[in-house]
Amino acid sequence: MLPLSLYIHLPWCIRKCPYCDFNSHEFKHSILEEAYVKALIEDLDENLSTIEGRQLSSIFFGGGTPSLFSSKAIEMILTAIQKRLDFSHHIEITLEANPGTIDGARFKGFKHAGINRLSIGIQSLQDAKLKALGRIHNRDHALQAIELAIGAGFNNFNLDIMHGLPEQSVQDAMNDLQDCLKFSPPHLSWYQLTIEPNTFFHHKPPVLPEEETLWEIQNQGKSLLASQGLSQYEVSAYAKPDHACVHNRNYWEFGDYLGIGAGAHSKITDLDKKTIRRHWQIKHPNDYLDPAKNKTAHSTILETKDIIFEFMLNALRLTQGVSTSLFMERTGLDIKIIEPVLDEAKQKKLLIDDPSRIQTSELGMQFLNNTIALFLPKTARKAR
Repeated sequence: MLPLSLYIHLPWCIRKCPYCDFNSHEFKHSILEEAYVKALIEDLDENLSTIEGRQLSSIFFGGGTPSLFSSKAIEMILTAIQKRLDFSHHIEITLEANPGTIDGARFKGFKHAGINRLSIGIQSLQDAKLKALGRIHNRDHALQAIELAIGAGFNNFNLDIMHGLPEQSVQDAMNDLQDCLKFSPPHLSWYQLTIEPNTFFHHKPPVLPEEETLWEIQNQGKSLLASQGLSQYEVSAYAKPDHACVHNRNYWEFGDYLGIGAGAHSKITDLDKKTIRRHWQIKHPNDYLDPAKNKTAHSTILETKDIIFEFMLNALRLTQGVSTSLFMERTGLDIKIIEPVLDEAKQKKLLIDDPSRIQTSELGMQFLNNTIALFLPKTARKAR
C-alpha cells in the first residue's frame, strides 16, 4: 500500500501575517477548542472507510497557529486517532509552533501529549524584519522558543526561516542562518518570501531585494548550510542524515494523505478501483463547526492528465528526484505515457539523462517552474 499521512488543520491565529495566503483566521475572543476537537473527530470518522486497514506513517498539525491549542486538546485528538488507526512503529508527529504563543510548560505538555517533532516558525531573528513581516514575536522570543523546545526534550525539530525579506541584505540573511545554526537544528526550512494573491502584501507590496541579491543569498546560504551538515533534499528543505520530514516527503513522493479540519485537503488512492480521489473540507471554521453543513466542500476523481501533472509538480522539487518505478507505483500509469515529455526535458537539459530516474538537472532546478510546466496538459501549455 501507499504510505498514508494525516494532516490536521487548526485554523486560528492571533494575527494574520501580511504575506500569508493559508487558511488562517484571527480569533476575536477565544478559540472554540472543545467544539473544534469534537468536529475534527467527527470529520475523521466520516472518512475512516476510505483508509480502512491502512497504517499512518505521519501526523502533522498545521495552521493557523496550532500551538494556540492546549496540550490537553492535542492529546485528546491523538488519543482519538490512535483508537481508530494503526500507527507505524516510527511514526512522526509534528506540530507547528509560533514563538509568540509558547512557554516551557506548553512545550512539555505537547511532548507528553505525543508530539515528537516541532516546526518552529522563526522566519527571521532580526526585530526590524519580524516587524515588517507582521510577526507577533521578536528575536528574544524566537531564541527562547528554540531553547525551551530543546529543554523540553525535542531532539527532532525544524526551524522555519524566510529569505528575500523586505530590504534584506545578503549579510542579513546569512546572520539569520548563522544564529539558527548555533542550535544545531536537525532540519531547516529555508525559503524565499513570495508575494501571493489575496494577501496584504499583494495589495501593498513591500520593497524586496533585487534579483542579484536574491541569487547571492541563495548561493551563500546553500554553501553555509551544507558546511554544517544540512543537505538540501528539496527546494526549500535541508536536513541532517535521517531527519528529512517524513510527512512532507510523502507529499512530494505522491503518497496518500487524509486532511481533517477547516479547508484541509486529501488525496486517497483506491487500489481496487484504480482511482485517485481528491477532496477538501469547507474552508471557514464557523461553517466547519456548523452541524447543519457538510464538512466536505468538494470531491473529484483525478483524470490521467491531472495525475501526471500533480506527480511531477511534487517529485521534481526533490533534489534527487524519484525513480521511474515510483511514478508507475504511485500513479498506476505506465512510464511510456510521459516518455515524449521526458525526452523533451532531457533535450533541453532540464532533466538528467537517466532512464531509471526522473530528476531535475542543475539547470532544471534553477528554472523549476519552466521544467514543471512541460508536464501541463498541452492546452494549458499553449495558454502559457
